[in-house]
Amino acid sequence: MKGIILAGGAGTRLYPATLGICKQLLPVYDKPMIYYPLSVLMLAGIDDIMIISTPEHLPQFETILGDGSAFGISLKFAPQPRPEGLAQAFLIAEDFIGYDPVALCLGDNIFFGGGLSGVLTEAAAKASGATVFAYHVDDPERYGVVAFDGDGRPVDIVEKPTRPPSSWAVTGLYFYDNRVIDIARAVRPSARGELEITDVNRAYLEAGALSVQRLARGHAWFDAGTHESLLEAAEFVHTIQRRQGLQIACLEEIAFHRGFIGLDHLRDRQRKLAKTGYGLHLAEVIREAENVPGFQE
Repeated sequence: MKGIILAGGAGTRLYPATLGICKQLLPVYDKPMIYYPLSVLMLAGIDDIMIISTPEHLPQFETILGDGSAFGISLKFAPQPRPEGLAQAFLIAEDFIGYDPVALCLGDNIFFGGGLSGVLTEAAAKASGATVFAYHVDDPERYGVVAFDGDGRPVDIVEKPTRPPSSWAVTGLYFYDNRVIDIARAVRPSARGELEITDVNRAYLEAGALSVQRLARGHAWFDAGTHESLLEAAEFVHTIQRRQGLQIACLEEIAFHRGFIGLDHLRDRQRKLAKTGYGLHLAEVIREAENVPGFQE
C-alpha cells in the first residue's frame, strides 16, 4: 500500500504564524506537525509515502525529512500548485500510486489512542473497498458527517450540513483500493470549485464498498488547523508525554518496532538527538531492546 500526506494550502486560519512557513511544519509541542500524520501511515505499516504541498513549501519538507531513509521509509514529494480539493491528491499522485491501494492522511490531523496501530493495520490489509474513520464531535456542522441506519450501517455522508444527521465526523484519514483514481477522476468540482473527498467516499458508499470505523473512547483526534486546536493538540501531547513517559509520533521508535530500521540505525539517530527529550526517549527504547532476553541485533 502507498501512502499520501496532503500538506498544501495557505494556512490562512493560522495567520500571521504561517506567513513564512507551511502550517504542517509548525511545532505541535516538541516536533513538527508533519511527524504526526507520517507516524499514522507508518503505524499502518506503510513505508512508501508521498508528501504533496505547495511548490514554495516542498523544499522545507525535504530539508526536514530528507528522502525518508532516516526513518527506514521512502519519501517522495509532489507539488499542488493550487488547492483544488482533497480528492485532487489522487490525480497528482496517480503515477506514484500505480496499481496499489492507497491511504491518504491530511497533514494537519493528529491521532492517538491505545490499539490504534492494530486498527490502522486492519484497514490497510483490506483487499477491496474503502475505510474511513469517524469521530464523535460536538460541532459536526464543520465536517463531513456520516448518517447511520438503525443497525449502525452508514447510509449517507453529508459535507458540512446545516442540520447534521449525526455527531460522527469523518476524520482526515482514508484507506482506498486502487479504484480511487478512477473515482477521483470522475468527481466534478463542487460549488466552491473543489474536488471533494466526500464525493469519493459517497461513490464507495453507493457501491456498498465503504466501511466506517468509529474511533472508540480513549482515542483522540485533532484537526490542528486553527490557533485554538493547535494549542489544544500541543497541550494534549505535552500531557501524555509528561505523565505517561511516552512519545507520540516518535518516527524512529515506530520504524524500529515495525522493522523498518535496525538497532544500529536507531542508535545513530539517538546520538543526533541526544540532548532533547525526544533523544532521551530513544535512548530508553534502545535500553529496553537490549534488555530483551535472547535479543539479537
